[in-house]
Amino acid sequence: MKQNSFVRQTHFVGVLLPDDLTLTLEDCRRYMREAYACRSGQATPIHVTLVPPFLLPEQYRSKDLAAVLADELSNAKDAEKLSFTARVEGFDAFGDRTLFAKVLACTEWTRLRDRTLKAVLNAFPGSTRKDQRPFQPHLTVANRDIPPGVMTDALQSMRELNLAEDFPVDNITVFERIGGLWKEACRIPLD
Repeated sequence: MKQNSFVRQTHFVGVLLPDDLTLTLEDCRRYMREAYACRSGQATPIHVTLVPPFLLPEQYRSKDLAAVLADELSNAKDAEKLSFTARVEGFDAFGDRTLFAKVLACTEWTRLRDRTLKAVLNAFPGSTRKDQRPFQPHLTVANRDIPPGVMTDALQSMRELNLAEDFPVDNITVFERIGGLWKEACRIPLD
């Protein structure tokens, strides 16, 4: 059942990064691929996930989802500024399963995630649900196929980069699964 629902996931919503930071993290992915044969998730553009993969009802398309999000965000702009500057500092892991660059959590991230998720839930009820864990924005470098026992060494290698950088959060992006790969379908500016 779990495999079947994974195959049926058609969309997710995230925030894309500026090119310079993307290139740095693509180098980290390349290292994990060459040193540890990690390939899982490496075809997905580097991003911060706001709404994890879900099944968009078949009568809707990516442009419909983007229109819902753009409408919600334009309504939000009247009340609050949604674009902001975020910070990535170093690397960490979720157990032995996922190695990621740490994005510092803040109220702006939570507000953006909550507004985005609310729009999806209101427009497409039952398509996804809110995770009960605290929101932890992060930038995945490797996941699911990290060999047992290598996380400590991999993290040490990543930490030697002394990654510490600010970046603009100026978009939300709708991603669509096409031919088994996640592709950018629509980008919505936050300004």
